[in-house]
Amino acid sequence: MYSQLKSTIENIEIQHITDSRKAELDKLVHYIQSRKTDNLAVNLNFICTHNSRRSHLTQIWAQTMARFYKLNEVHCYSGGTEATAMFPKVAETLQLQGFKIKSISSHNEQNPIYAIKSGENEAPIIGFSKTLDHFFNPKSEFGAIMTCSSADANCPLIPNATRISLTYKDPKHSDGSDSQDEVYAGTSSLIATEMKYVFSSIY
Repeated sequence: MYSQLKSTIENIEIQHITDSRKAELDKLVHYIQSRKTDNLAVNLNFICTHNSRRSHLTQIWAQTMARFYKLNEVHCYSGGTEATAMFPKVAETLQLQGFKIKSISSHNEQNPIYAIKSGENEAPIIGFSKTLDHFFNPKSEFGAIMTCSSADANCPLIPNATRISLTYKDPKHSDGSDSQDEVYAGTSSLIATEMKYVFSSIY
């Protein structure tokens, strides 16, 4: 793992997470732990409306924390109720926190594809906007993690999946403002903290 990213993770403190939030996070912990205990693959699809911000951040931090805690049976994905593009500020924020990211598609595409690496010898996470049922994503026996209230409300049924609600405030509200960098960094750090809690709880 890249040294800056490893330091970022090691410096995350999880003791400030409230008991009420832990109760929500523990639903994801229980799902992962039960699959692991039964020697089953753990496929997690993080879902928000546009698959542009929160779902990417949760996918990337969840996969990274799984690797940090050597949970090799965990595979993380993301999707939306519609496809748009991964918002560039997401990649920029993650780079500042220690990831190395490169676009692997033409810069003039409306939905660029990113390779997101957490270490020199780690397989990259492939980031691009897609619908939750895109061929890139699992079709059955996966955890559907709803990261925004809009997607949670507008997806009344996700077949062949275990649904878990774990919503975050959309950092989009800060776009174009003086607080944009701070808001995106804060959202990413919050998600990283909660994913550290989740994956550090797995035995």
